[in-house]
Amino acid sequence: MRPEAVAILSSIGWPVDSVLVRLGARTSNVVAAAFLSYFIAAAFFWIYVALFLPKDIFSSPAIIYFVLSGCFQPLLARICYYMGLMRLGVSRAAPLRGVEPLFALAMALAFLREQPNSQVYLGTSLIVASVWLITSRGKGEGEWKLWHLVFPLGAALFGAVSQNLRRGGLLILSDPVFGAAVSSSTSFILFSLFLAASGRIRLITTNKRSFPFFGSAALVSLVAQLLNFTALNLSEVSIIVPLVNTTPLFSVLFSSFFLKDLVKVTSKLVGGATLMVAGAAIIASR
Repeated sequence: MRPEAVAILSSIGWPVDSVLVRLGARTSNVVAAAFLSYFIAAAFFWIYVALFLPKDIFSSPAIIYFVLSGCFQPLLARICYYMGLMRLGVSRAAPLRGVEPLFALAMALAFLREQPNSQVYLGTSLIVASVWLITSRGKGEGEWKLWHLVFPLGAALFGAVSQNLRRGGLLILSDPVFGAAVSSSTSFILFSLFLAASGRIRLITTNKRSFPFFGSAALVSLVAQLLNFTALNLSEVSIIVPLVNTTPLFSVLFSSFFLKDLVKVTSKLVGGATLMVAGAAIIASR
């Protein structure tokens, strides 16, 4: 399968995860969703590593890249994004999360020596324009504050750092499953330590009404994360990250169908998401 197709499949998974988390959070909290997601991902990936990969893989210097990647994403990026979901809604937070290509391309140019052409800059301009469209207020929209934008934009920045670290590690050790295992377990360990130290470990409890949503979201995010690592193993950050971030289109579609009682999808949000997807497509076609 072509890396572009793998990246797009990954992009479809994240909006599904977002919608499921938002539905489950009506009777629980995002901490429980994040904890369950990290635990299931780490468990599945390490079972595969133990059964099929050689033990000398642990001596690879790529581990440090994957560990650092796990500190930024999914841990910090996902927590910021989930907080954005609760304050802004899926159809607004998801497009703002989509500015990640802007950050990722700048980092890839500086640290991975990738060489984007004029199409990349055109696509980036469209993405920036879409942010202004999406963040403009409209009559009848739900209440939200300007500082709430920090959450999805912070998630975008953390995600960009993580994507570059993943690509750097995969250039050393070409094994997406191992990279995903180290990254996921790093996030799981750090998140668990934080909850224990802050006295919030009780928040990881998932009730019966939210578990089907959070459990399903965890499985979807597991597959999406593995596809992301696989795509980065096959191609450059400047190609893969924009395609992975075509999620706004799917987010608007899914939220309009499944979150009608929670999110109001306006013409501005749809237009902004479409503009952002167009920018990502132009970047990917360089």
